[in-house]
Amino acid sequence: MPSDTVQFGLLTPSDLWRKSVAEKQATLMAVEEAGFSHLYLADHVSFRDGSGNDGFVDVAALSQLHDRLKVMTSIYLLPLRHPLPVARQVQTMDKVASGRFMFGIGIGGEDRHEVEICGVDPATRGQRTDEMLEIIQRLLDGETLDFTGRHFQLQAARLKPALRNPVPIFVGGRSNAALQRAARFGTGWVGVWCSTRRYAEAVTMIAEQAEGFGRDVQWQHGYQPWLGLDSDPNKAREVVKAGMEAFYHVPFEQFERYTPFGTPAQVAESLAPYAEAGCRMFNLKVCTTHVEEEVPLAQELVSEMRKLIG
Repeated sequence: MPSDTVQFGLLTPSDLWRKSVAEKQATLMAVEEAGFSHLYLADHVSFRDGSGNDGFVDVAALSQLHDRLKVMTSIYLLPLRHPLPVARQVQTMDKVASGRFMFGIGIGGEDRHEVEICGVDPATRGQRTDEMLEIIQRLLDGETLDFTGRHFQLQAARLKPALRNPVPIFVGGRSNAALQRAARFGTGWVGVWCSTRRYAEAVTMIAEQAEGFGRDVQWQHGYQPWLGLDSDPNKAREVVKAGMEAFYHVPFEQFERYTPFGTPAQVAESLAPYAEAGCRMFNLKVCTTHVEEEVPLAQELVSEMRKLIG
């Protein structure tokens, strides 16, 4: 499999927003030179202890710091919002980023309270998301829309101008419902915390279900792991363990089997089989002992990955 069929994305470097504008621009130049096609970031309203960031605000800022790197929300918690303003945000981001925006969405769920405090019943997240994706796509296509669903009702809704080219939509999640959502609405699926066997099964399921929906898609499926990088594998484990436990507030052991750590070469060996299973986009959350090592060690990892999958 030619390596140029696989793209690499990097989670926004953890110290980026503390830098000056010139330093931010230099960091993004280094990210591109390290072999990454895009930067991605998560979206949370009030996660666990109240943490979060607004995905659209962040990607808008990122898009103005570099004129070639793509920017991606992965994932944006779609069911916490209303579809009409989200459709406008997508249309605006496509303009602001000059066609470099990729819209990754999901239903969340690791923190039930985050959903509830947004006024949403967690049990309705999937249904709301399906309705929202239909509404958003039809509005972006330029349709004047009357819509009556279980969760949303719109009359004569319209957004101008319509998109010249569709924005890529990636659906994140581990459940079969997420795979069906990707098959129906997406241009790709972003998997997390799964084996290569499950990944390959998911790719097949999406293709089969998309055919049932009458869709013919040039898929770009992704995988989005946390990983620890260090010349000392023990240090690599400790740094990714600390990062994940601080963020998710659950023991690392629940994630460890799906969380590569070690030297760049060792981590590349762990990730390469996902390319064979159908992954064409690796979104990498890199944890390092020293923050300034994130991009250099990520560059080493990409280099090792291309040796294995080229």
